[in-house]
Amino acid sequence: MSGAARPRRRRAVAEVSAGGVVYRRGPNGTRFLLIRDPYGNWGLPKGHVEEHDPSLEDAARREVSEETGLPEPRIVRALPTIDWYFRSGGRLIHKTCHFYLMESATGEAVPQAAEGITACTWEYAEDALATITYDNARAVLEAATKLVRELHAA
Repeated sequence: MSGAARPRRRRAVAEVSAGGVVYRRGPNGTRFLLIRDPYGNWGLPKGHVEEHDPSLEDAARREVSEETGLPEPRIVRALPTIDWYFRSGGRLIHKTCHFYLMESATGEAVPQAAEGITACTWEYAEDALATITYDNARAVLEAATKLVRELHAA
């Protein structure tokens, strides 16, 4: 065995976020809300859970409202939780994001420019699935579209 000390591995810093897959039913079908982030990627509204948030659900509602301007979306059900690793400022981050299916019957979606959200768009499921950038977010959107179909089957 070598007498050299093994380099110490840094553990990832854990971050927790919450967000939503927001849908709206209309006469021509159901649409899902996507946002475009500061890097031009299409995704789902989400953000950090803060100490003052009473629950993950409350954090998800707050973040969706902040990023899209939609008033109090209604949580329908929990969706899959996703996680991923990334580097920020030389630190390894392990992000876990809890998603909820949310319905928003009214209100205009307006991107939160202060957070770098550059666009909000309502898309039918097929178009939303083709547009969303990240595979793990696409999996959450797929679960949401399936659940919406089940909940609103005639």
